[in-house]
Amino acid sequence: MKPVIRRIWVDEWTVPTANVNWRFKWLWLYAFVHPHSGQTYWWILPYVNIQLFNKVLADFAQHFNIGEKKQVILVVDQAGWHSSAKVKIPQGIHLEFLPSHSPELQPAERLWTLTNEPIANRSFENLDEVEEILIQRCRQIIDQPDFVHGLTNFHWWPELTA
Repeated sequence: MKPVIRRIWVDEWTVPTANVNWRFKWLWLYAFVHPHSGQTYWWILPYVNIQLFNKVLADFAQHFNIGEKKQVILVVDQAGWHSSAKVKIPQGIHLEFLPSHSPELQPAERLWTLTNEPIANRSFENLDEVEEILIQRCRQIIDQPDFVHGLTNFHWWPELTA
C-alpha cells in the first residue's frame, strides 16, 4: 500500500496535494518479457520467496512448453530467491545472472514504469483495489507487444538464431 509518488503539473497558483495512506502491505508483480517479440507473462503474488519462485518457474515452463526441445535463457538478478541452491529450475530453462546492482541491464525492469502508471499518485483502501488495477494494466500491456519490444529489446541484446 506504499504509494507510488510522481510529480504533476499544476498552475503557479495551485499547491499540489497528495492523498497518502501510508500502510505497508505488499503485492509482488512478477514479469517475464521476451524482448524480441514483446510478449509478456505476469504473476501477481502476495510475497516473494524461493518456494513461490519455484512455482512461477514451473508454471512458466509449462505454459510455454519449455523443455528438452525448447530452451530458454532467463535473465534474472542475483536476488536470494533467484540464486539459492533451493531453486528448482525446470528442464529447458537456463538462468543467466546479471551483475549485481545492474537493473538497467534487465529488460523486465523497463516494464515497471508502465505498471506503476495507473497507481501513481493514488491512495487505495485495500490490496484488492490495487490488484484489480494491476490486472487490467497487465492485460493492456500484453496487447501492446510492439511497444514492449521497443522498450525492452536493447540494441546490444543478442539476436535470435534459428
